Amino acid sequence: MRTPTRTTKQFDRAARILEDAFFLEQDVVLADHLRALREMAETKESLSGASGISDDGILSRLVALGVTPETVAALATIPLVEVAWADGEIAPAEREVVLNHANAKGIRPGSIEHALLERWLLHKPEPRLLEAWQAYIRGLCAQLTPAERELLKQELMHSTTATAEAAGGYHGLGSVSTAEQQRLDELLSSFSC
Repeated sequence: MRTPTRTTKQFDRAARILEDAFFLEQDVVLADHLRALREMAETKESLSGASGISDDGILSRLVALGVTPETVAALATIPLVEVAWADGEIAPAEREVVLNHANAKGIRPGSIEHALLERWLLHKPEPRLLEAWQAYIRGLCAQLTPAERELLKQELMHSTTATAEAAGGYHGLGSVSTAEQQRLDELLSSFSC
């Protein structure tokens, strides 16, 4: 039996050090990967809560594009406000729908976002708010596939249509004014790239 020489021992030791370093590096990579997955899940959950978007693919894509929950909350509420103001005034039913939607998205009374929304419901926002929303949607849609764009449109516009229907017809059911329909069409056209 051959006894290990000093060179063999040094080689074995160097191999173990290299192996340990490799696995340590892999542990760091895995830990970073797990942390990133956890952060992505938390961000997706926040985005979903702020927007009402439930499609995991769209949420993942929004996270990848760096969209924040605050941005997506604005994306979800601005169309509501615009449709509510389409005929020049906000009916109590429209106001209630907008505030309920905002509350469901985490925009709570006492927050800056809620105060801003209340202001928009009392005083019609400047046209540049809608222009900024449209520009952002167009830019975002340019980054999405046609299927992702369609899902985003459906998710964001569902409550907007409900807002338009809130004040029309019999007890707020079934009627959208011409002005509201024009505003809905204008908002929908923003999803075309």
